[in-house]
Amino acid sequence: MSLLEGLNPSQLQAVTHGEGPFLIVAGAGTGKTTVVTRRIAHLIMERKVPTDSVLALTFTEKAASEMEERLDRLLPYGYVDLWVSTFHSFCERILRAHALEIGLSMDFTLLDSVRQWMMFRQNWEAFSFDYLAPRGNPGSLIHELLSHFSRAKDEEIGEKEYWDWAEKNFAEAEDFAALASDANREEAQTRFLEAKKTREIASAYHQYQQILYKNGALDFGDLIRFTLRLFRERPAILAKYQNQFQYVLVDEFQDTNWAQFELVRLLSTPRNNLTVVADDDQSIYRFRGASMSNILEFKKRYPSSDQVFLTENYRSTQNILDLSYQFILHNNPNRLEYQMQQSLSSVADVRAENFQPLHLGQTISKKLLSSKPEAGVIDHLSFPSQQEEADGVVAKIQACRAKDATLGWKDFAILVRANHYSEAFIDSLSREGIPFTLLSSRGLYAKPAIMDILAYLRWMHFYPDTVSAYRVLSMPFWELTHGEMVDLMSIARRKGWHMYTVLEKAPAMGFGEETLKKCARILSSLVDHSAKAKRGLRVFSLIHGFISESGYLRYLEGLGDKIYAENISYINQFLKMVRLFEKENKEHSLGAFLRYMEWLDEAGDEGTLRDESDWDPDTVKIMTVHASKGLEFRHVFIVNLVDQRFPTNHRSEALPLPAPLIKEILPGGDFHLEEERRLFYVACTRAKEGLYFTRAENYGGVRKKKMSRFLVELGYKDAESEGKKLARKIILTPDGSSGHGKEIEGDDFFDWEKLIPKKFSFTQIKAFATCPWQYRYAHLLKIPTPGRETFSFGQTMHLTFERFFQQMIDKRGSPQLGLFGAPTVQIAPSLDTLLSLYESAWIDDWYETKERQEERKEEGRKILRDFYRIHESAWPLVLSLEQGFSLKIGGYRLSGKIDRIDDLGDGTVEIVDYKTGRVPKDEAKIDPENKKQLLIYQWAAEEILQKKVGKVSFYYLEENKKISFVGTPDNLLKLKEEILETIEAIRKSQFIAKPSPQVCQYCDFKSICPYKA
Repeated sequence: MSLLEGLNPSQLQAVTHGEGPFLIVAGAGTGKTTVVTRRIAHLIMERKVPTDSVLALTFTEKAASEMEERLDRLLPYGYVDLWVSTFHSFCERILRAHALEIGLSMDFTLLDSVRQWMMFRQNWEAFSFDYLAPRGNPGSLIHELLSHFSRAKDEEIGEKEYWDWAEKNFAEAEDFAALASDANREEAQTRFLEAKKTREIASAYHQYQQILYKNGALDFGDLIRFTLRLFRERPAILAKYQNQFQYVLVDEFQDTNWAQFELVRLLSTPRNNLTVVADDDQSIYRFRGASMSNILEFKKRYPSSDQVFLTENYRSTQNILDLSYQFILHNNPNRLEYQMQQSLSSVADVRAENFQPLHLGQTISKKLLSSKPEAGVIDHLSFPSQQEEADGVVAKIQACRAKDATLGWKDFAILVRANHYSEAFIDSLSREGIPFTLLSSRGLYAKPAIMDILAYLRWMHFYPDTVSAYRVLSMPFWELTHGEMVDLMSIARRKGWHMYTVLEKAPAMGFGEETLKKCARILSSLVDHSAKAKRGLRVFSLIHGFISESGYLRYLEGLGDKIYAENISYINQFLKMVRLFEKENKEHSLGAFLRYMEWLDEAGDEGTLRDESDWDPDTVKIMTVHASKGLEFRHVFIVNLVDQRFPTNHRSEALPLPAPLIKEILPGGDFHLEEERRLFYVACTRAKEGLYFTRAENYGGVRKKKMSRFLVELGYKDAESEGKKLARKIILTPDGSSGHGKEIEGDDFFDWEKLIPKKFSFTQIKAFATCPWQYRYAHLLKIPTPGRETFSFGQTMHLTFERFFQQMIDKRGSPQLGLFGAPTVQIAPSLDTLLSLYESAWIDDWYETKERQEERKEEGRKILRDFYRIHESAWPLVLSLEQGFSLKIGGYRLSGKIDRIDDLGDGTVEIVDYKTGRVPKDEAKIDPENKKQLLIYQWAAEEILQKKVGKVSFYYLEENKKISFVGTPDNLLKLKEEILETIEAIRKSQFIAKPSPQVCQYCDFKSICPYKA
């Protein structure tokens, strides 16, 4: 397919734009992602721009992943790493490479908002407050302060700048108070108190940053701020990336803040090949509704920039677009379209109350034009009560499906303003047996599997915890009957014992043999894990032991593939958090972890959930309006459209940033109401052919709820009657089911192919060849496994060598080039530097004892000393480290990273892969499966990097010995055929086990596998 095929004239202009700054105003449903990805592909394929010379930045990992997947399909050949990422991921990558240049640790810990709160709370005594001193729990104040600091970082205001301004402001307030007359005494007092509060905030900001530095931590705002500092203070590093990135593209530009715009402006200088894609009407994440701020600033910085407006809509019918457009006009004059239709000729100072229209040299209309000839359905449904509203929405969905056989459940979305408004709709869908997916980014800790694990840990830690004990005993895999549970609880109450004592004394209580066996099994598990916890076994291993040894995983597997996969995913996400706790906390005990969980609860953390909506392809989706951005559905229900729910009440900032420090262009007017309008506009433009506005008169309060002002702005005056009729269509049978819809069984609506990774790797290929059932456990379900000391040690050594050789590359600076373009002089860091890098890279996970860890650590030091001695007289000329690649083979992608590529000085390169462990005698003794890994690297180097490979080598660190070989054309051809055959087998596989004593003996999943030999 041609990259330009099927594009309309505006899209064609956007894709083929040449050099210079470029603004793309892309309305909803106008093919924005198509334009961005085809533009990148066009630069690479037609303009021959190297893949790592194009930087594309967006706001969410999901958007970045989708962009990369589309590029995979568009690019016909392999490529080295694409720089497609979020702003934060990009900055983290830059800082981890160059942190030492500005005094930061390369191993800095990145804190999310919850861990920021916890660090603040744990160091509360280090802060001093008078004006802001809380009378009770400081949790709320901490949240407000962290929000304030984040906002300051968005404006690129450091702690010193803030403190200097606050001190100056306080001194001026003191002077004003000292000279104040009686007439302005009250004003002077108010100004003095405000200045005092601001100085306290500035002091807290400074102290907070000092705590972060002391703990080797950064927050997300610091990533942007310190990257800017790196580029400004180290011009050579800035120049390196300016030279590398010939083109910079920014998606969702309307949601960028001041600091982010500064970052892309710096990177794109001096070429100014900066393309930004924006739509101010869809800005739903900006501070104080500053939806146009950076768009206006872009036009001010680049007054001669080209621009194009995408207005041809491929999603919605014209009547839905017209309704949405007429609605968003209520946000005038604070809209780009309105500003561009004015006659003023300059920006001037467009801030807050004196916000001025801006002439951008063109009169345009952002009214979207549909490519669909038919009209869609738009309806307003009113109901007496919240439950009837939910039932009515479900009845409407059923009616639509009955009328149109092409509709699946996936074609419907219910959009709520906040997640807690979804409960009534969940109940109604469940009663009808209609499959649904609640798309929520929060709520991991409330998932039953996680509550089970936490209950077991709490009971293990504190036997008198009756509530946790009851939940554990109720777990079905223990097989206690209801009668046995009643008897056990009755004894506990009568004797005044906790449940552990009841289990312990069960043999004397007259229970039957079967009941005693069950009690003994539970008691044995509890005592065993409790003893391990007291000996210091880490929480991750305790959890893994419980779920694999107790029968919990097998119980989940018996619930069907869909439920099994979902719960394994939740457990994986929880264990990721556990690993983070173990990494960032000195005390790893079970008690410390449970205290940590209490802190999380106090911080308001419900547990982040990974987006796995594609696991349930044919389900009704329930989500917040914010979560719906970028999605589309044939029929959309915007619910709860009553006063104070949508739009919500405005909650003013408790600690606003001082106006003189704000660099952004802020609109006047009611910015909260305007932001809510933009959110409603986003909701409306998700609909392809059916848009339904629903509300109820009663949501449980004393008074009837008023209709949302948004419905009034849409022209609705009173309730239609159809809603009440719909609500009565669901007639429940005695068992609580209406008899309509489809009951959800374990395997229904679940497609295993959805779990197959979109990119393949050598590790996957090898796992599938070993045993397809093992592949299913490891790469589809991703069942967690404890680590091993060999993994920890290997990762430590890899990271040490990567940083050591990176310093060597950096020391070349502006190389003095020899005949073949290589530096004639290499300056190696010292042995002390190498050992210091080793200490900072050390990973202390999974060693059985402290003694074993120290023993292995000393072995690593010896390896490094020997390595340095062996190479000191002739260091390899390293060309690249951790070189990522993506190969295309038969329509699939094979990706990986090459540890090291060296220049051999004869026009060829050597590929080096580090190994720890036993050294083969010679090449013939290398495991053929392991050799494939290096052959894949050779293939990537020759096809993508266009490097002739002289040899590929395994470097065995334990003995500082290298074994080399090189693949022949026949070797590579055979390899490609085998890999393609394996990938296609994975795609078609039923994942049938291949048990054998040799394979099963070393399998991580042997304790839960029903097929083990």
